[in-house]
Amino acid sequence: MRITVFRRMMADEFGDLRAETLVKDHVFSGLGGRTVEQALALGTSPKEIWHEVCFEFDVPRERR
Repeated sequence: MRITVFRRMMADEFGDLRAETLVKDHVFSGLGGRTVEQALALGTSPKEIWHEVCFEFDVPRERR
């Protein structure tokens, strides 16, 4: 998954403003206590991050 696809999926699921806030501010324990931006900067795959976001926010399977 490309980062652009990941960002589009975040915006589709949470809306533009909330998606940006989640990416910058929300700390995910499943990402080692990092934000999405920190995890991306360290090379974590967007697909792995998307799975963690879906788990954390209980995104229904059909939208994963």
